[in-house]
Amino acid sequence: MTLAAGLLALALGWQAKSAPAPVQFDSSKAWEHLRQMVSIGPRPSDSPAIRQTRAYITRQLSAIGLTVQEQAFTAATPNGPVEMVNLIARLPGRRTDRILLTGHYDTKLFRDQVFVGASDGASSAAMLIELARVLKGRPHEFTYEFVWFDGEEAVCRNWDDCGRPGAPDHTYGSRYYVDAAKAANAIPSLKAMILFDMIGARNLKLRRDTEFAAAWLNDLIWATAKRLGHGATFIDANGDVGGDDHEPFARAGVPTTDIIDLHDYPEWHTPQDDLNHVAAGSLQIVGDVILAALPDIEKKLVK
Repeated sequence: MTLAAGLLALALGWQAKSAPAPVQFDSSKAWEHLRQMVSIGPRPSDSPAIRQTRAYITRQLSAIGLTVQEQAFTAATPNGPVEMVNLIARLPGRRTDRILLTGHYDTKLFRDQVFVGASDGASSAAMLIELARVLKGRPHEFTYEFVWFDGEEAVCRNWDDCGRPGAPDHTYGSRYYVDAAKAANAIPSLKAMILFDMIGARNLKLRRDTEFAAAWLNDLIWATAKRLGHGATFIDANGDVGGDDHEPFARAGVPTTDIIDLHDYPEWHTPQDDLNHVAAGSLQIVGDVILAALPDIEKKLVK
Protein backbone atom coordinates (compact mmCIF):
# COMPACT_ATOMS: atom_id res chain seq x y z
CA MET A 1 0.00 0.00 0.00
CA THR A 2 1.35 3.44 -0.92
CA LEU A 3 1.64 6.20 1.64
CA ALA A 4 -1.21 8.12 -0.03
CA ALA A 5 -3.45 5.07 -0.03
CA GLY A 6 -2.66 4.46 3.61
CA LEU A 7 -3.49 8.03 4.57
CA LEU A 8 -6.76 7.81 2.61
CA ALA A 9 -7.70 4.59 4.37
CA LEU A 10 -6.95 6.15 7.73
CA ALA A 11 -9.07 9.18 6.85
CA LEU A 12 -12.00 7.07 5.69
CA GLY A 13 -11.74 4.92 8.81
CA TRP A 14 -11.73 8.00 11.02
CA GLN A 15 -14.82 9.37 9.24
CA ALA A 16 -16.65 6.08 9.65
CA LYS A 17 -15.80 5.96 13.33
CA SER A 18 -16.65 9.61 13.94
CA ALA A 19 -20.09 9.46 12.31
CA PRO A 20 -22.50 8.81 15.19
CA ALA A 21 -25.04 6.06 14.83
CA PRO A 22 -28.67 7.23 14.78
CA VAL A 23 -30.18 7.38 18.24
CA GLN A 24 -32.52 4.43 18.70
CA PHE A 25 -35.71 4.05 20.73
CA ASP A 26 -34.94 2.20 23.95
CA SER A 27 -37.98 0.51 25.46
CA SER A 28 -36.10 -0.17 28.69
CA LYS A 29 -35.89 3.59 29.23
CA ALA A 30 -39.55 4.06 28.31
CA TRP A 31 -40.51 1.20 30.64
CA GLU A 32 -38.63 2.79 33.51
CA HIS A 33 -40.52 6.06 32.98
CA LEU A 34 -43.78 4.11 32.96
CA ARG A 35 -42.80 2.22 36.11
CA GLN A 36 -41.82 5.38 37.94
CA MET A 37 -45.16 7.02 37.18
CA VAL A 38 -47.14 3.94 38.20
CA SER A 39 -45.19 3.83 41.46
CA ILE A 40 -46.55 7.28 42.30
CA GLY A 41 -50.04 5.77 42.36
CA PRO A 42 -53.30 7.30 41.09
CA ARG A 43 -52.59 10.65 39.40
CA PRO A 44 -55.86 12.54 38.87
CA SER A 45 -55.84 16.21 37.94
CA ASP A 46 -55.07 18.73 40.68
CA SER A 47 -53.71 16.09 43.05
CA PRO A 48 -50.36 15.93 44.85
CA ALA A 49 -49.61 12.82 42.78
CA ILE A 50 -50.03 14.55 39.43
CA ARG A 51 -47.80 17.38 40.64
CA GLN A 52 -45.21 14.75 41.49
CA THR A 53 -45.67 13.26 38.01
CA ARG A 54 -45.26 16.66 36.42
CA ALA A 55 -42.02 17.18 38.32
CA TYR A 56 -40.77 13.78 37.18
CA ILE A 57 -41.49 14.51 33.50
CA THR A 58 -39.85 17.92 33.77
CA ARG A 59 -36.72 16.44 35.34
CA GLN A 60 -36.36 13.86 32.59
CA LEU A 61 -36.68 16.46 29.85
CA SER A 62 -34.32 18.87 31.59
CA ALA A 63 -31.75 16.06 31.79
CA ILE A 64 -31.65 15.87 27.98
CA GLY A 65 -31.49 19.63 27.59
CA LEU A 66 -35.11 20.46 26.84
CA THR A 67 -37.04 23.34 28.36
CA VAL A 68 -40.53 22.57 29.64
CA GLN A 69 -43.30 25.15 29.40
CA GLU A 70 -46.24 24.81 31.77
CA GLN A 71 -49.57 25.78 30.22
CA ALA A 72 -51.66 26.27 33.36
CA PHE A 73 -55.41 26.83 33.33
CA THR A 74 -58.50 26.41 35.47
CA ALA A 75 -61.00 23.92 34.08
CA ALA A 76 -64.69 24.36 34.82
CA THR A 77 -65.75 20.81 35.66
CA PRO A 78 -68.98 19.33 37.07
CA ASN A 79 -67.12 19.16 40.40
CA GLY A 80 -66.22 22.82 40.29
CA PRO A 81 -63.00 24.53 39.16
CA VAL A 82 -59.95 22.28 38.88
CA GLU A 83 -56.40 23.52 38.35
CA MET A 84 -54.72 21.77 35.43
CA VAL A 85 -51.38 22.06 33.62
CA ASN A 86 -50.36 20.96 30.14
CA LEU A 87 -46.62 20.39 29.66
CA ILE A 88 -45.00 21.49 26.40
CA ALA A 89 -41.47 20.93 25.07
CA ARG A 90 -40.17 21.82 21.62
CA LEU A 91 -37.39 20.57 19.36
CA PRO A 92 -36.78 23.27 16.71
CA GLY A 93 -36.47 22.08 13.11
CA ARG A 94 -35.57 23.84 9.90
CA ARG A 95 -39.17 25.04 9.76
CA THR A 96 -41.19 26.65 12.51
CA ASP A 97 -44.30 24.73 11.42
CA ARG A 98 -44.99 22.03 13.99
CA ILE A 99 -45.71 18.32 14.18
CA LEU A 100 -47.28 17.57 17.55
CA LEU A 101 -46.54 14.36 19.46
CA THR A 102 -49.01 14.18 22.31
CA GLY A 103 -50.56 12.13 25.10
CA HIS A 104 -52.13 12.61 28.51
CA TYR A 105 -50.50 12.12 31.90
CA ASP A 106 -53.48 12.26 34.26
CA THR A 107 -55.34 9.17 35.44
CA LYS A 108 -59.04 8.63 35.87
CA LEU A 109 -60.40 9.70 39.27
CA PHE A 110 -62.02 6.80 41.12
CA ARG A 111 -63.16 7.03 44.74
CA ASP A 112 -63.93 3.33 45.17
CA GLN A 113 -60.86 1.67 43.63
CA VAL A 114 -57.14 2.18 43.21
CA PHE A 115 -56.44 2.98 39.57
CA VAL A 116 -52.77 3.44 38.67
CA GLY A 117 -53.26 3.68 34.89
CA ALA A 118 -50.24 1.74 33.63
CA SER A 119 -51.48 1.83 30.04
CA ASP A 120 -54.09 4.57 30.37
CA GLY A 121 -51.89 7.48 31.22
CA ALA A 122 -48.42 6.21 32.03
CA SER A 123 -47.69 4.51 28.70
CA SER A 124 -48.34 7.62 26.61
CA ALA A 125 -46.49 9.91 29.00
CA ALA A 126 -43.49 7.56 29.00
CA MET A 127 -43.55 7.24 25.21
CA LEU A 128 -43.26 11.00 24.79
CA ILE A 129 -40.26 11.27 27.11
CA GLU A 130 -38.35 8.60 25.19
CA LEU A 131 -39.36 9.99 21.78
CA ALA A 132 -38.08 13.39 22.84
CA ARG A 133 -34.72 11.86 23.77
CA VAL A 134 -34.42 10.02 20.46
CA LEU A 135 -35.60 12.84 18.20
CA LYS A 136 -33.27 15.31 19.87
CA GLY A 137 -30.43 13.31 18.33
CA ARG A 138 -31.91 13.14 14.82
CA PRO A 139 -32.25 15.79 12.09
CA HIS A 140 -35.78 16.89 11.24
CA GLU A 141 -37.39 19.37 8.88
CA PHE A 142 -40.30 20.43 11.05
CA THR A 143 -40.34 21.58 14.64
CA TYR A 144 -41.48 18.77 16.92
CA GLU A 145 -43.65 19.77 19.83
CA PHE A 146 -44.31 17.32 22.64
CA VAL A 147 -47.45 17.92 24.70
CA TRP A 148 -48.51 16.09 27.85
CA PHE A 149 -52.20 16.93 28.31
CA ASP A 150 -53.81 17.24 31.71
CA GLY A 151 -57.50 16.55 32.22
CA GLU A 152 -58.09 14.01 29.48
CA GLU A 153 -60.18 11.89 31.81
CA ALA A 154 -63.76 12.65 32.81
CA VAL A 155 -64.33 13.96 36.32
CA CYS A 156 -67.60 12.05 36.66
CA ARG A 157 -67.45 8.27 36.76
CA ASN A 158 -68.55 7.58 33.19
CA TRP A 159 -67.44 9.42 30.07
CA ASP A 160 -70.75 11.09 29.30
CA ASP A 161 -72.43 11.23 32.71
CA CYS A 162 -71.92 14.97 33.21
CA GLY A 163 -71.18 16.36 29.79
CA ARG A 164 -73.47 18.70 27.94
CA PRO A 165 -73.45 20.14 24.40
CA GLY A 166 -70.43 22.37 23.99
CA ALA A 167 -68.99 21.40 27.38
CA PRO A 168 -67.92 17.75 27.51
CA ASP A 169 -66.60 16.32 30.77
CA HIS A 170 -63.22 15.24 29.36
CA THR A 171 -60.32 16.40 27.14
CA TYR A 172 -59.94 19.58 29.18
CA GLY A 173 -56.26 20.01 28.39
CA SER A 174 -56.45 19.43 24.66
CA ARG A 175 -59.46 21.70 24.31
CA TYR A 176 -57.65 24.44 26.21
CA TYR A 177 -54.56 24.03 24.02
CA VAL A 178 -56.61 24.35 20.83
CA ASP A 179 -58.51 27.38 22.14
CA ALA A 180 -55.20 29.06 23.03
CA ALA A 181 -53.79 28.25 19.60
CA LYS A 182 -56.86 29.75 17.94
CA ALA A 183 -56.52 32.91 20.02
CA ALA A 184 -52.87 33.20 18.94
CA ASN A 185 -53.72 32.50 15.26
CA ALA A 186 -51.36 29.53 15.52
CA ILE A 187 -53.58 26.75 14.14
CA PRO A 188 -52.11 27.07 10.59
CA SER A 189 -48.66 26.26 11.98
CA LEU A 190 -49.90 22.90 13.33
CA LYS A 191 -49.34 20.56 10.40
CA ALA A 192 -50.10 17.22 12.08
CA MET A 193 -50.94 15.83 15.52
CA ILE A 194 -50.14 12.28 16.61
CA LEU A 195 -51.86 11.19 19.81
CA PHE A 196 -50.68 8.27 21.95
CA ASP A 197 -53.16 6.80 24.42
CA MET A 198 -53.17 3.30 25.93
CA ILE A 199 -50.21 1.81 24.06
CA GLY A 200 -48.76 -0.46 26.75
CA ALA A 201 -50.94 -3.58 26.64
CA ARG A 202 -49.08 -6.90 26.53
CA ASN A 203 -51.18 -8.07 23.58
CA LEU A 204 -51.34 -4.67 21.93
CA LYS A 205 -53.95 -4.23 19.19
CA LEU A 206 -54.13 -0.84 17.52
CA ARG A 207 -57.15 -0.15 15.34
CA ARG A 208 -57.58 2.83 13.04
CA ASP A 209 -59.79 5.66 14.20
CA THR A 210 -61.79 6.80 11.17
CA GLU A 211 -64.09 9.29 12.88
CA PHE A 212 -61.56 12.08 13.45
CA ALA A 213 -58.19 10.80 12.19
CA ALA A 214 -56.85 11.86 8.79
CA ALA A 215 -56.92 8.92 6.38
CA TRP A 216 -53.53 9.74 4.85
CA LEU A 217 -51.88 9.82 8.27
CA ASN A 218 -53.44 6.51 9.27
CA ASP A 219 -52.46 4.92 5.96
CA LEU A 220 -48.87 6.05 6.22
CA ILE A 221 -48.38 4.85 9.80
CA TRP A 222 -50.14 1.51 9.29
CA ALA A 223 -48.18 0.90 6.06
CA THR A 224 -44.95 1.59 7.95
CA ALA A 225 -45.96 -0.88 10.65
CA LYS A 226 -46.66 -3.55 8.06
CA ARG A 227 -43.31 -2.89 6.37
CA LEU A 228 -41.54 -3.34 9.71
CA GLY A 229 -43.36 -6.60 10.40
CA HIS A 230 -45.80 -5.24 12.99
CA GLY A 231 -49.05 -5.88 11.16
CA ALA A 232 -50.24 -8.03 14.05
CA THR A 233 -50.11 -4.96 16.31
CA PHE A 234 -51.28 -2.25 13.92
CA ILE A 235 -54.19 -4.33 12.71
CA ASP A 236 -56.31 -3.71 9.62
CA ALA A 237 -59.52 -2.94 11.48
CA ASN A 238 -61.44 0.20 12.28
CA GLY A 239 -62.04 1.28 15.85
CA ASP A 240 -63.46 4.77 16.12
CA VAL A 241 -62.49 6.78 19.19
CA GLY A 242 -64.67 9.80 19.76
CA GLY A 243 -63.91 12.16 22.60
CA ASP A 244 -60.16 11.63 22.82
CA ASP A 245 -57.56 14.41 22.80
CA HIS A 246 -57.22 14.38 19.02
CA GLU A 247 -60.84 15.44 18.48
CA PRO A 248 -60.43 19.17 19.28
CA PHE A 249 -57.50 19.32 16.85
CA ALA A 250 -59.41 17.54 14.10
CA ARG A 251 -62.34 19.91 14.53
CA ALA A 252 -59.88 22.81 14.19
CA GLY A 253 -58.64 21.42 10.86
CA VAL A 254 -55.39 19.81 12.05
CA PRO A 255 -54.67 16.35 10.55
CA THR A 256 -54.63 13.87 13.43
CA THR A 257 -54.36 10.22 14.33
CA ASP A 258 -54.97 8.37 17.59
CA ILE A 259 -52.65 5.46 18.41
CA ILE A 260 -54.77 3.67 21.00
CA ASP A 261 -55.74 0.19 22.15
CA LEU A 262 -59.23 0.95 23.42
CA HIS A 263 -61.33 -1.89 22.00
CA ASP A 264 -59.08 -4.82 22.96
CA TYR A 265 -57.92 -3.92 26.48
CA PRO A 266 -60.39 -5.25 29.07
CA GLU A 267 -58.31 -3.74 31.90
CA TRP A 268 -59.32 -0.21 30.81
CA HIS A 269 -60.47 1.82 33.83
CA THR A 270 -60.09 -1.11 36.23
CA PRO A 271 -57.55 -1.80 39.00
CA GLN A 272 -56.01 -4.38 36.66
CA ASP A 273 -54.49 -1.66 34.46
CA ASP A 274 -51.21 -2.27 36.24
CA LEU A 275 -47.64 -3.37 35.51
CA ASN A 276 -48.73 -7.00 35.12
CA HIS A 277 -50.81 -6.10 32.06
CA VAL A 278 -48.36 -3.93 30.14
CA ALA A 279 -45.06 -4.72 28.43
CA ALA A 280 -41.93 -2.91 27.30
CA GLY A 281 -42.13 -4.74 23.97
CA SER A 282 -45.34 -2.93 23.08
CA LEU A 283 -43.68 0.42 23.69
CA GLN A 284 -40.79 -0.66 21.47
CA ILE A 285 -43.10 -1.51 18.58
CA VAL A 286 -44.95 1.79 18.74
CA GLY A 287 -41.74 3.79 19.12
CA ASP A 288 -40.05 2.06 16.19
CA VAL A 289 -43.07 2.49 13.92
CA ILE A 290 -43.57 6.17 14.65
CA LEU A 291 -39.88 7.00 14.29
CA ALA A 292 -39.79 5.18 10.95
CA ALA A 293 -42.95 6.94 9.79
CA LEU A 294 -41.99 10.50 10.74
CA PRO A 295 -39.63 11.15 7.78
CA ASP A 296 -42.40 10.08 5.38
CA ILE A 297 -44.91 12.26 7.24
CA GLU A 298 -42.55 15.19 6.81
CA LYS A 299 -42.16 14.48 3.07
CA LYS A 300 -45.95 14.38 2.72
CA LEU A 301 -46.30 17.73 4.49
CA VAL A 302 -43.61 19.39 2.37
CA LYS A 303 -45.42 18.59 -0.88
